[in-house]
Amino acid sequence: MISLIHPKSIVVLDCGGQYTHLIANRIRRMGAFSEIHESNVSAFDLKDAAGIIISGGPQSVYAENSPKVDPKIFDLGIPILGICYGHQLITYTLGGKVEESKTKEYGYCEIELTKNSGRMLRDIKEQFTAWMSHGDEVHKMPPGFHRAATSDSCKTAAMAHEKKHIYSLQFHPEVTHTEYGSEILQNFVDLCDHSKWSLDNVFENLEKQILKEVGEKNVFILVSGGVDSSVAFALLNKAIGPDRVYGLLVDHGLLRKNEARNIADDFEEYKFDNLHVEDASNLFLKKLKGELDPEKKRQIIGDTFLEVQADVARRLDLDGPNWLIAQGTIYPDTIETGGTKYADKIKTHHNRVDAIQKMIDEGKVIEPLKDFYKDEVRKIGQLLGLPHHLVWRHPFPGPGLAVRIICSDKAEDMNCIEMPQVESSIYKISALPIRSVGVQGDCRTYRHPIAIFLNKGLKDLKPIIGLATALPNKHSDFNRVLVCTSHQDVQKFIFTETYVNRDTVELLREVDHIVTEEMCANGLYDKIWQFPVVLIPIGIKEGERSIVLRPVDSQEAMTANATLLKPEFLESMTNKIMKIGGIGAVFYDVTNKPPATIEWE
Repeated sequence: MISLIHPKSIVVLDCGGQYTHLIANRIRRMGAFSEIHESNVSAFDLKDAAGIIISGGPQSVYAENSPKVDPKIFDLGIPILGICYGHQLITYTLGGKVEESKTKEYGYCEIELTKNSGRMLRDIKEQFTAWMSHGDEVHKMPPGFHRAATSDSCKTAAMAHEKKHIYSLQFHPEVTHTEYGSEILQNFVDLCDHSKWSLDNVFENLEKQILKEVGEKNVFILVSGGVDSSVAFALLNKAIGPDRVYGLLVDHGLLRKNEARNIADDFEEYKFDNLHVEDASNLFLKKLKGELDPEKKRQIIGDTFLEVQADVARRLDLDGPNWLIAQGTIYPDTIETGGTKYADKIKTHHNRVDAIQKMIDEGKVIEPLKDFYKDEVRKIGQLLGLPHHLVWRHPFPGPGLAVRIICSDKAEDMNCIEMPQVESSIYKISALPIRSVGVQGDCRTYRHPIAIFLNKGLKDLKPIIGLATALPNKHSDFNRVLVCTSHQDVQKFIFTETYVNRDTVELLREVDHIVTEEMCANGLYDKIWQFPVVLIPIGIKEGERSIVLRPVDSQEAMTANATLLKPEFLESMTNKIMKIGGIGAVFYDVTNKPPATIEWE
């Protein structure tokens, strides 16, 4: 039996979707209490809920051991909304039919409402753009349901049973990419007799929660230099006092230029003198020597963080049962690591490696921000009074530049890859002999990027943006689309063996610094949410590597749009990068998330 934190909360049933907590986040923004439970919660336990939302997920509803719900929830008389997998699960459970789609959809699509669209879609424009991420679809609706919306490739994009207050959508209203997504969710929230929620109230209770969890113990917090760990550090200082908190910033040699010093100066200015910097760059680079596998790199970095922490604790006589380890973990870190029952592992975050997970299970770790998203963490940072430039610092991965160096000892075999047939007078395409991580239909992919070469330069990029959605949807061997900004044509790329070492790190660090300076000089730093810079093991000449520019706009990191940069800015930045020795070409990643992830590893 579960216990609802708030009897009038809107409960999100987790079917393993990457966006499950995003749904809860959106509901909270609308002032309603929301909480998440596993999909198989009994109807009896949900009888006091204000509403139920069934999330998306990576599986097929007809697959063995796929997430299911208690059928009795549909007789509770409270509003129910199914999203993506939830849409299909409602169909499957109530006697409809779900089949594999002829065309898989990952990205934008056009939705058209029917004449009988119903209360869920009231006051919504008859045609709008929505975000899809699915490989199955509803072929036959259950009895009593009517079709509320369609799309070109999805006959039942939405359906409703008005009498029972059951609604379902194949598209994702919770992502910012869906026009009127907030309005659609608000329509559902308005149907629910819910308890009230606000981040200000949650913030007031955070200190109490931390005090209760910490008890009489002290806290040793690993500060990575990013927004999340910095806010967690400040929060712990406020909650239990700086005399009980030891902040450790480990310089693993993979940070941005001058990053360690800048972070230390920020907190010194903020009157915290309990943050200390440990230079462990030699150790990390030694551990990473020769490693190619991105998952193993993340494991090595996470394990080495713990090794350094333990060493520092011993030196300072801080080791022992009276200390907890704290991390700035936020929810996307958890879900992408496959941290819920049905979620697919997209990538292992350094704060979720096996050794850390063991300590979490043993009650030795506190993560005060683990249920929050980036936008909420930033609001908490503001409430704590942290300086603007720290709160709004671009997100930066804990493993640092190590996961932005694509390591390989050989080029990928492209003989079995079927290239898309594209007829165009303004561009041509080529597949690159490398791979990167993506996410499609809530599942992890590890596939090739397509490079586009523009015959007439970068004058008009808008038509190319559409290809970034269309090509991965139609061709399963690809999950990214890049535009070459340095060359109008390349006959052949030459592969160069690449590892994480001082030379590759310094090369990427210098390019990253140029990009940051160019953003600041052009007033773009606060307008672009994140701007990863990636080093890939191919070039025009022997010994060269290339650079991928990956600017994105997002709010919570679970979805992201590729930022459309002005051609003149791209050209100027590309020219400066190409002057650095060892760089063969520059690419611009124009893929949304999904089908790509923000980072390449």
